[in-house]
Amino acid sequence: MKNLRLLIIGVAFGFVLSKGEVISWYRIYEMFRFESFHMFGIIGMAVMTSLIFNQWIKRSKMKDIDGKPIHIPKFYDGILQYLLGGTIFGLGWALTGSCPGPLYIQIGYGSTVMVIAVLSALFGSFLYGLVKDKLPHKN
Repeated sequence: MKNLRLLIIGVAFGFVLSKGEVISWYRIYEMFRFESFHMFGIIGMAVMTSLIFNQWIKRSKMKDIDGKPIHIPKFYDGILQYLLGGTIFGLGWALTGSCPGPLYIQIGYGSTVMVIAVLSALFGSFLYGLVKDKLPHKN
């Protein structure tokens, strides 16, 4: 039942991204060339939504699925790691024309070349899992 709920949320998320044209390579291209506000507006709304939900999590002392308190780090905790990670993320986004979320939707829309990007993302995640204990970050 829990997986069905997650599937429904995922399909709804995919519907919103496709109707919002977030999966459009052309929209992403426009954003990186500073030719359109469309994607910046969507990203800005996502940032505002995350700020609201972060405050809700903090103020309600919400717990994770295991009953442990959710710890949201302060902005300046590990700022260099965030900058490096964000730069790598942005480069991947610019090279593929997609961030990880819409990749599956693009495959569903018939852009089968995005399978390479999904496999690359999975390989990168696997590689990170192998070396994460050797990296200078907080666990």
